[in-house]
Amino acid sequence: MSVAIYGIKNCSTMKKAFDWLDANDIDYVFHDYKKEGAGQAALQRWCAAAGWEKVLNRAGMTFRKLPDEAKADLDEAKAIALMLEKPSMIKRPVLETEATIELGFKPERYAAIFGK
Repeated sequence: MSVAIYGIKNCSTMKKAFDWLDANDIDYVFHDYKKEGAGQAALQRWCAAAGWEKVLNRAGMTFRKLPDEAKADLDEAKAIALMLEKPSMIKRPVLETEATIELGFKPERYAAIFGK
């Protein structure tokens, strides 16, 4: 199974996800979207699978520091543009396999995805 995990290396939630994957001998490719960006196609894929409202991390400081005009009248296109400009606004981690896209980290969800 091809597995990619997207996020920011120093995020505590990412570290939990890495630890779980490593402990369960799951091979994965890590994509640091703070350094490499996320890409339009990936963001559109994630938004189609989970909804842009879940992909956009409104709880983070990057989003909260935006001017009110940038946060007003959000829709998918505007949210994707914001996430392309500031990848820190993307929920993390994003786990992508051939069969699923999972946002955030919950050990029980990972266990279900990988049959562990």
